[in-house]
Amino acid sequence: MADTKMAPAIVIHGGAGVILKERMTDEVEAAYRKMLAASVTAGYEVLKNGGSSTDAVIASIIVMEDSELFNAGKGAVFTHEETVELDASVMRGSDLQAGAVGGVKKIRNPVKLAADVMNLSPHVMLMGEGAEFFAKENGYELVDNSYFHTKRRLNQLRKLLGKDEVSALSETEHDDYEIDENKLGTVGAVAIDQEGTIAAATSTGGMTNKRFGRIGDSPIIGAGTYADNSSCGISGTGHGEFFMRAAVAHDICARVSYKGISLQQAADEVIQDKLAEMGGDGGVIGLDPEGNIIYSFNTPGMYRAAIDREGKLTVMLFKED
Repeated sequence: MADTKMAPAIVIHGGAGVILKERMTDEVEAAYRKMLAASVTAGYEVLKNGGSSTDAVIASIIVMEDSELFNAGKGAVFTHEETVELDASVMRGSDLQAGAVGGVKKIRNPVKLAADVMNLSPHVMLMGEGAEFFAKENGYELVDNSYFHTKRRLNQLRKLLGKDEVSALSETEHDDYEIDENKLGTVGAVAIDQEGTIAAATSTGGMTNKRFGRIGDSPIIGAGTYADNSSCGISGTGHGEFFMRAAVAHDICARVSYKGISLQQAADEVIQDKLAEMGGDGGVIGLDPEGNIIYSFNTPGMYRAAIDREGKLTVMLFKED
Protein backbone atom coordinates (compact mmCIF):
# COMPACT_ATOMS: atom_id res chain seq x y z
CA MET A 1 0.00 0.00 0.00
CA ALA A 2 1.45 3.37 -1.01
CA ASP A 3 2.35 5.90 1.64
CA THR A 4 -0.17 8.72 1.29
CA LYS A 5 1.32 10.97 3.94
CA MET A 6 2.21 14.45 2.76
CA ALA A 7 5.25 16.52 3.54
CA PRO A 8 4.44 18.99 6.35
CA ALA A 9 4.97 22.74 6.41
CA ILE A 10 4.70 25.53 8.96
CA VAL A 11 4.71 29.34 8.94
CA ILE A 12 4.83 31.76 11.88
CA HIS A 13 4.64 35.49 12.57
CA GLY A 14 5.76 37.64 15.47
CA GLY A 15 3.87 40.84 14.76
CA ALA A 16 3.65 43.53 12.10
CA GLY A 17 4.43 47.23 12.16
CA VAL A 18 7.03 49.84 11.36
CA ILE A 19 9.84 47.29 11.20
CA LEU A 20 12.66 49.00 9.32
CA LYS A 21 16.26 47.84 8.99
CA GLU A 22 17.61 51.35 9.50
CA ARG A 23 15.86 51.55 12.90
CA MET A 24 17.27 48.27 14.16
CA THR A 25 20.78 47.44 15.36
CA ASP A 26 22.55 44.38 13.98
CA GLU A 27 22.40 42.83 17.45
CA VAL A 28 18.65 43.24 17.75
CA GLU A 29 18.02 42.03 14.21
CA ALA A 30 20.09 38.92 14.94
CA ALA A 31 18.12 38.31 18.15
CA TYR A 32 14.82 38.40 16.28
CA ARG A 33 16.07 36.16 13.48
CA LYS A 34 17.41 33.64 16.00
CA MET A 35 14.17 33.52 17.99
CA LEU A 36 11.96 33.26 14.90
CA ALA A 37 14.11 30.40 13.63
CA ALA A 38 13.89 28.66 17.01
CA SER A 39 10.11 29.06 17.06
CA VAL A 40 9.41 27.71 13.58
CA THR A 41 11.89 24.88 14.07
CA ALA A 42 10.18 23.79 17.29
CA GLY A 43 6.92 23.40 15.42
CA TYR A 44 8.50 21.73 12.43
CA GLU A 45 10.16 19.11 14.66
CA VAL A 46 6.70 18.10 15.88
CA LEU A 47 5.49 17.75 12.28
CA LYS A 48 8.58 15.91 11.06
CA ASN A 49 8.16 13.33 13.82
CA GLY A 50 4.55 12.65 12.83
CA GLY A 51 2.87 14.97 15.31
CA SER A 52 -0.30 16.92 14.68
CA SER A 53 -0.49 20.40 13.22
CA THR A 54 -2.27 21.52 16.40
CA ASP A 55 0.64 20.41 18.57
CA ALA A 56 3.06 22.02 16.10
CA VAL A 57 1.50 25.49 16.19
CA ILE A 58 1.35 25.33 19.98
CA ALA A 59 5.03 24.36 20.18
CA SER A 60 6.01 27.27 17.95
CA ILE A 61 3.93 29.83 19.81
CA ILE A 62 5.16 28.73 23.24
CA VAL A 63 8.70 29.67 22.16
CA MET A 64 7.50 33.20 21.38
CA GLU A 65 5.27 33.45 24.46
CA ASP A 66 8.33 32.63 26.59
CA SER A 67 10.48 35.28 24.85
CA GLU A 68 10.55 38.94 25.89
CA LEU A 69 10.91 39.96 22.25
CA PHE A 70 7.24 39.55 21.36
CA ASN A 71 3.89 40.93 22.48
CA ALA A 72 2.61 37.62 23.85
CA GLY A 73 3.16 35.90 27.18
CA LYS A 74 6.27 37.20 28.92
CA GLY A 75 7.00 40.61 27.44
CA ALA A 76 3.40 41.40 26.50
CA VAL A 77 2.27 45.02 26.48
CA PHE A 78 0.62 46.74 29.44
CA THR A 79 -2.98 47.81 29.90
CA HIS A 80 -3.89 51.31 31.05
CA GLU A 81 -3.87 49.95 34.63
CA GLU A 82 -0.27 48.65 34.21
CA THR A 83 -1.26 44.99 34.21
CA VAL A 84 -0.97 42.37 31.45
CA GLU A 85 -4.07 40.66 29.97
CA LEU A 86 -3.55 37.91 27.42
CA ASP A 87 -5.67 36.43 24.61
CA ALA A 88 -5.12 33.31 22.47
CA SER A 89 -6.92 30.90 20.16
CA VAL A 90 -6.41 27.62 18.31
CA MET A 91 -8.43 26.12 15.44
CA ARG A 92 -8.24 22.71 13.75
CA GLY A 93 -9.21 22.55 10.10
CA SER A 94 -10.23 18.88 9.90
CA ASP A 95 -13.38 19.32 12.01
CA LEU A 96 -13.56 23.10 12.57
CA GLN A 97 -13.05 22.66 16.29
CA ALA A 98 -11.66 25.70 18.07
CA GLY A 99 -10.72 26.99 21.50
CA ALA A 100 -9.89 30.44 22.84
CA VAL A 101 -9.19 32.38 26.01
CA GLY A 102 -9.50 36.11 26.61
CA GLY A 103 -8.26 38.49 29.27
CA VAL A 104 -6.27 35.95 31.28
CA LYS A 105 -3.71 37.32 33.73
CA LYS A 106 -2.15 34.23 35.31
CA ILE A 107 -1.60 31.73 32.47
CA ARG A 108 2.04 31.44 31.39
CA ASN A 109 1.19 30.00 27.97
CA PRO A 110 -2.33 31.06 26.94
CA VAL A 111 -2.11 29.13 23.66
CA LYS A 112 -1.95 25.85 25.61
CA LEU A 113 -5.04 26.77 27.56
CA ALA A 114 -6.86 27.71 24.35
CA ALA A 115 -6.12 24.22 23.01
CA ASP A 116 -7.43 22.66 26.22
CA VAL A 117 -10.63 24.69 25.94
CA MET A 118 -10.99 23.15 22.47
CA ASN A 119 -10.17 19.60 23.56
CA LEU A 120 -11.46 19.37 27.13
CA SER A 121 -14.55 21.57 27.23
CA PRO A 122 -17.79 21.96 25.27
CA HIS A 123 -17.05 25.66 24.77
CA VAL A 124 -15.10 27.69 22.23
CA MET A 125 -14.10 30.65 24.42
CA LEU A 126 -13.52 31.19 28.12
CA MET A 127 -12.49 34.53 29.56
CA GLY A 128 -10.79 36.00 32.60
CA GLU A 129 -11.35 34.30 35.92
CA GLY A 130 -13.51 31.62 34.32
CA ALA A 131 -10.66 30.60 32.03
CA GLU A 132 -8.23 30.58 34.96
CA PHE A 133 -10.60 28.45 37.06
CA PHE A 134 -10.80 25.99 34.14
CA ALA A 135 -6.99 26.01 34.01
CA LYS A 136 -6.72 25.14 37.72
CA GLU A 137 -9.24 22.33 37.24
CA ASN A 138 -6.96 20.92 34.56
CA GLY A 139 -3.73 21.03 36.53
CA TYR A 140 -2.26 24.38 35.50
CA GLU A 141 0.02 26.20 37.91
CA LEU A 142 -1.00 29.84 37.80
CA VAL A 143 1.69 32.52 37.77
CA ASP A 144 1.67 35.99 39.26
CA ASN A 145 0.96 38.73 36.74
CA SER A 146 4.39 40.20 37.44
CA TYR A 147 5.90 37.22 35.57
CA PHE A 148 4.84 38.88 32.30
CA HIS A 149 6.15 42.35 33.15
CA THR A 150 9.19 43.87 31.44
CA LYS A 151 10.58 47.36 31.93
CA ARG A 152 10.63 47.94 28.18
CA ARG A 153 6.87 47.42 27.88
CA LEU A 154 6.17 49.50 30.97
CA ASN A 155 8.26 52.30 29.49
CA GLN A 156 6.25 52.06 26.26
CA LEU A 157 3.04 52.62 28.20
CA ARG A 158 4.41 55.46 30.31
CA LYS A 159 5.86 57.24 27.28
CA LEU A 160 2.53 56.87 25.50
CA LEU A 161 0.78 58.44 28.50
CA GLY A 162 3.36 61.23 28.69
CA LYS A 163 4.68 60.13 32.07
CA ASP A 164 8.23 60.87 33.17
CA GLU A 165 8.89 57.83 35.36
CA VAL A 166 10.66 55.36 33.04
CA SER A 167 12.91 52.55 34.24
CA ALA A 168 16.43 51.52 33.33
CA LEU A 169 16.40 48.46 31.09
CA SER A 170 18.07 45.16 31.87
CA GLU A 171 20.82 43.70 29.69
CA THR A 172 18.27 41.54 27.83
CA GLU A 173 15.92 44.43 27.07
CA HIS A 174 16.31 46.97 24.28
CA ASP A 175 14.44 50.14 23.45
CA ASP A 176 16.16 50.78 20.12
CA TYR A 177 13.78 48.55 18.16
CA GLU A 178 10.52 50.27 18.95
CA ILE A 179 7.86 49.44 16.38
CA ASP A 180 4.19 50.32 16.37
CA GLU A 181 3.27 47.58 18.80
CA ASN A 182 0.68 49.80 20.46
CA LYS A 183 -1.83 47.87 18.39
CA LEU A 184 0.00 45.58 15.97
CA GLY A 185 2.00 43.11 18.08
CA THR A 186 0.83 39.49 18.10
CA VAL A 187 2.33 36.05 17.46
CA GLY A 188 0.84 33.24 15.40
CA ALA A 189 1.47 30.00 13.56
CA VAL A 190 -0.19 27.92 10.84
CA ALA A 191 0.83 24.36 10.00
CA ILE A 192 -0.18 21.39 7.89
CA ASP A 193 0.76 17.93 9.13
CA GLN A 194 1.46 14.62 7.43
CA GLU A 195 -2.26 13.78 7.53
CA GLY A 196 -3.10 16.98 5.65
CA THR A 197 -4.76 18.65 8.64
CA ILE A 198 -4.32 22.41 8.87
CA ALA A 199 -4.20 24.16 12.25
CA ALA A 200 -3.85 27.83 13.11
CA ALA A 201 -3.16 29.59 16.40
CA THR A 202 -2.64 33.15 17.59
CA SER A 203 -1.55 34.68 20.91
CA THR A 204 -1.22 38.29 22.06
CA GLY A 205 -1.00 40.83 24.83
CA GLY A 206 -3.22 43.12 22.76
CA MET A 207 -2.83 46.90 22.55
CA THR A 208 -0.64 49.05 24.73
CA ASN A 209 -2.85 51.18 27.01
CA LYS A 210 -5.91 49.05 26.31
CA ARG A 211 -8.76 49.51 28.73
CA PHE A 212 -9.65 46.94 31.39
CA GLY A 213 -11.40 43.99 29.78
CA ARG A 214 -10.67 44.84 26.14
CA ILE A 215 -10.56 41.76 23.90
CA GLY A 216 -8.98 41.92 20.46
CA ASP A 217 -9.21 39.80 17.33
CA SER A 218 -6.66 37.14 18.30
CA PRO A 219 -9.09 34.95 20.29
CA ILE A 220 -12.00 35.62 17.93
CA ILE A 221 -12.45 32.69 15.57
CA GLY A 222 -12.83 34.07 12.06
CA ALA A 223 -11.18 37.40 12.88
CA GLY A 224 -7.59 36.69 13.92
CA THR A 225 -7.56 32.90 13.51
CA TYR A 226 -9.21 30.43 11.15
CA ALA A 227 -8.50 26.96 9.75
CA ASP A 228 -10.44 24.81 7.30
CA ASN A 229 -8.86 21.87 5.48
CA SER A 230 -10.91 22.68 2.39
CA SER A 231 -9.50 26.17 1.94
CA CYS A 232 -6.77 27.49 4.23
CA GLY A 233 -5.36 28.30 7.64
CA ILE A 234 -4.78 31.92 8.67
CA SER A 235 -3.27 33.76 11.63
CA GLY A 236 -3.37 37.53 11.69
CA THR A 237 -1.61 40.40 13.38
CA GLY A 238 -2.79 43.96 13.32
CA HIS A 239 -5.25 46.48 14.69
CA GLY A 240 -7.74 44.05 16.18
CA GLU A 241 -10.81 46.22 15.95
CA PHE A 242 -10.46 46.29 12.16
CA PHE A 243 -9.73 42.55 11.93
CA MET A 244 -12.93 41.84 13.88
CA ARG A 245 -15.06 44.19 11.80
CA ALA A 246 -13.71 42.71 8.57
CA ALA A 247 -13.75 39.07 9.77
CA VAL A 248 -10.31 38.94 8.15
CA ALA A 249 -9.24 35.32 8.69
CA HIS A 250 -12.56 33.79 7.65
CA ASP A 251 -13.02 36.19 4.75
CA ILE A 252 -9.70 35.07 3.25
CA CYS A 253 -10.62 31.39 3.48
CA ALA A 254 -14.12 32.10 2.16
CA ARG A 255 -12.74 33.87 -0.91
CA VAL A 256 -10.60 30.82 -1.67
CA SER A 257 -13.69 28.58 -1.47
CA TYR A 258 -16.27 30.80 -3.14
CA LYS A 259 -14.17 32.55 -5.79
CA GLY A 260 -11.81 29.67 -6.60
CA ILE A 261 -8.77 31.94 -6.34
CA SER A 262 -5.36 31.27 -4.83
CA LEU A 263 -4.73 31.85 -1.15
CA GLN A 264 -2.21 34.58 -1.96
CA GLN A 265 -4.74 36.45 -4.09
CA ALA A 266 -7.44 36.08 -1.44
CA ALA A 267 -5.13 37.34 1.31
CA ASP A 268 -4.01 40.31 -0.78
CA GLU A 269 -7.61 41.25 -1.59
CA VAL A 270 -8.45 41.38 2.11
CA ILE A 271 -5.23 42.87 3.53
CA GLN A 272 -4.05 45.16 0.73
CA ASP A 273 -7.48 46.30 -0.43
CA LYS A 274 -10.38 45.75 1.99
CA LEU A 275 -8.49 46.25 5.27
CA ALA A 276 -6.39 49.13 3.95
CA GLU A 277 -9.49 50.91 2.61
CA MET A 278 -11.05 50.63 6.07
CA GLY A 279 -7.92 52.23 7.57
CA GLY A 280 -6.64 49.06 9.24
CA ASP A 281 -2.99 48.03 9.46
CA GLY A 282 -1.57 44.55 9.82
CA GLY A 283 -0.92 41.29 8.06
CA VAL A 284 -1.52 37.56 7.88
CA ILE A 285 0.32 34.31 7.35
CA GLY A 286 -1.33 31.30 5.80
CA LEU A 287 -1.19 27.83 4.31
CA ASP A 288 -3.42 26.17 1.71
CA PRO A 289 -4.31 22.44 1.56
CA GLU A 290 -1.27 21.77 -0.67
CA GLY A 291 1.03 23.30 1.91
CA ASN A 292 1.78 26.48 -0.04
CA ILE A 293 2.89 29.28 2.30
CA ILE A 294 1.73 32.88 1.94
CA TYR A 295 2.29 36.23 3.62
CA SER A 296 0.39 39.47 3.12
CA PHE A 297 0.83 42.70 5.08
CA ASN A 298 0.26 46.41 4.53
CA THR A 299 2.86 47.62 7.05
CA PRO A 300 6.59 48.29 6.47
CA GLY A 301 7.50 44.92 7.97
CA MET A 302 6.32 41.74 9.67
CA TYR A 303 8.37 39.31 11.75
CA ARG A 304 7.87 35.98 9.96
CA ALA A 305 9.48 32.61 9.31
CA ALA A 306 8.60 29.35 7.61
CA ILE A 307 9.78 25.84 6.88
CA ASP A 308 8.26 24.63 3.62
CA ARG A 309 7.44 21.13 2.39
CA GLU A 310 11.01 20.72 1.14
CA GLY A 311 12.33 21.50 4.62
CA LYS A 312 13.72 24.92 3.64
CA LEU A 313 13.92 27.46 6.48
CA THR A 314 13.21 31.12 5.70
CA VAL A 315 13.33 33.99 8.21
CA MET A 316 12.20 37.50 7.24
CA LEU A 317 11.66 40.78 9.04
CA PHE A 318 11.44 43.54 6.47
CA LYS A 319 9.28 44.09 3.41
CA GLU A 320 12.32 43.81 1.17
CA ASP A 321 13.40 40.41 2.62
